[in-house]
Amino acid sequence: MPIRTAYTAKIDHLQILDEQGRLDPALSAPGTPGILSDEQVLHLYKLMIECRQLDEIAFKLQRSGRMHTYPQNKGQEACALGAGAAMRKGIDWIVPCYRENAAMFMHGVPMTHVLLHWAGDERGNQYPPGVRVTPIAVPIGTQMLHATGIAWAAKIQHKDEVAITFFGDGATSEGDFHEAMNFATVMNVPAIFFCQNNQWAISVPRESQMASETIAQKGLAYGAQVMQVDGNDLFAVHKAVFDARERARAGGGVTLIEAITYRLGDHTTADDARRYRSNDEVESWRAKDPMIRVRLYLERKGRWSETQQAQEEQRAEAAVKATVETVLAWPAARREEIFESMYKDMPKLLAEQMESWSTHSLGMDRAQQGLSPGRKLGAATH
Repeated sequence: MPIRTAYTAKIDHLQILDEQGRLDPALSAPGTPGILSDEQVLHLYKLMIECRQLDEIAFKLQRSGRMHTYPQNKGQEACALGAGAAMRKGIDWIVPCYRENAAMFMHGVPMTHVLLHWAGDERGNQYPPGVRVTPIAVPIGTQMLHATGIAWAAKIQHKDEVAITFFGDGATSEGDFHEAMNFATVMNVPAIFFCQNNQWAISVPRESQMASETIAQKGLAYGAQVMQVDGNDLFAVHKAVFDARERARAGGGVTLIEAITYRLGDHTTADDARRYRSNDEVESWRAKDPMIRVRLYLERKGRWSETQQAQEEQRAEAAVKATVETVLAWPAARREEIFESMYKDMPKLLAEQMESWSTHSLGMDRAQQGLSPGRKLGAATH
């Protein structure tokens, strides 16, 4: 039998805003769905400044012993901002990893709660009612399974909801990624898998952990729609996610977006990236900083100035410092709270455990001899 081609594919790379702050006129024509307005860009740039300020202050809090390990978002803000702005607040689900502060804030998570989380306070994961954001996921890859389940539930219940989950390049080497992608595509759920390819899985470079030329192509194996975007381009990220969202709403299923970006800081405050990254590499990416790119765009449009920059930086610093003061003065947690937040209606077994403060059956059943009136648990009997 003759040899025939069984499968061919191509992956598009999208860039709309270049590194000098200039828009591609063909891709940003007025009326094009998913293209940000200048008012939207102004709002997102101010939030970017605030998130960058949060990174700086959180770093100092960790170094002064007032907060635990913290992962800076610096350099990757366009990913969270562009994607978050493309999802519908209160309708769609944001399923983050741990560098999506901007998207979380946009969808209703208070900044106080993010700081509480990294300070080791579980109450940081108890978001206000109606906030459709799942807790920060520190284990690598687990959140993709959660997003798949959320999207599947939306499909079963015929709800107009889309779930987007964020993860890094290293997470695509985890089994959770492949299991989530396979289930999501087979069940054709309304989900967006957003990979922030920042080139490093902690200290392992992308080329050392996978043989594939792109991460986007991994989605092809599962039948997903795929796209690669300039992850430091706010416009491209927003457009790609907007299109994926609308496709998912129309029954088009899963999209895998690979955003090419770079973390300008260490992996976390417990890391020293100088041990494995060259200064030349970092500096080359620093010139591609999404904050610089967006500012250049706004200046070209006559919508930003040095005076505005200084004023906004002062406002952001004051806002973040006020949030930090609130967190540092946060009242101590009641012990009961670790039980109260588990279920909407506390099961009887959990209520008994809370009452007795014991995890074993003897402690939970006060009718047993060891806990009868006047007796101490473990007291000798004669």
